[in-house]
Amino acid sequence: MDTDNVGVFMDRDGTVSKEIGYVNHAARYELLPRTASAIKLLNENGIKALLATNQAGVARGYFPEERIHEVHEKLERLLEDDGAYLDAIYYCKHHPEVGEGEYCKDCDCRKPKPGMLEKGAKEFDLDLEKSYMIGDKISDVETAKRVGAKGILVLTGYGRGVYEYEQDSWTVTPEYIAEDLYDAVEWILDDLNEDIEITTS
Repeated sequence: MDTDNVGVFMDRDGTVSKEIGYVNHAARYELLPRTASAIKLLNENGIKALLATNQAGVARGYFPEERIHEVHEKLERLLEDDGAYLDAIYYCKHHPEVGEGEYCKDCDCRKPKPGMLEKGAKEFDLDLEKSYMIGDKISDVETAKRVGAKGILVLTGYGRGVYEYEQDSWTVTPEYIAEDLYDAVEWILDDLNEDIEITTS
C-alpha cells in the first residue's frame, strides 16, 4: 500500500504540546517530549503529518487570531530544529455560542465535527478510512470515527483523566490508547506494517 494517501491528524494542546490552558503567548508554548521524534517518523515514512486543533480562545476574546499564527510559527521552528515538519496546520477559531461576527458560528470544523479532516483529505488526496486521528480527548476519537478513520487516545494532556475517570460515558472506543504521541505513531506504523515497508530511526 502506498502511504501517499495516508494521513495522521494530531490534536495540538495535550497531544503535540503541553496542556497549559489557552495559549495566549508563544513564550508559553512548549512541545511534549518525543513529539519531534514522533512527527519525524511520519515524515520518514511518507505519511502526511497534519495538525487539527480547536482554538476557540479567539471567539472567547482571550487572544487575537494572529496569536495562533505566532504559536504555530514557534511550533514549526521547534520541529525544524529536530528535523521534523508538519505538512499542514488546520485550526478552528469558532465557537457556536460565544464571540462576535465570524467567530460565533456553528461551523463544520470544530471537533468533533470532521471539517478539518475533510479539508486535509481534499488538499492531500487522503483516504480517510486509511488515516488516523490522535488526541487527548474522546472528542478527537469521535472526530476520527465520523469519517471512518482510526482514533487514538494519548494519556498526555487530559488523556489520563479521560481514560481513568470518563470511560463509562464514552460513546466511541479508541483503536489504541497510547502513552504519548511517539507511542501512538509507533502503533500506527505497526498497524500499517503488513502492507508497507516501514522506516524507523
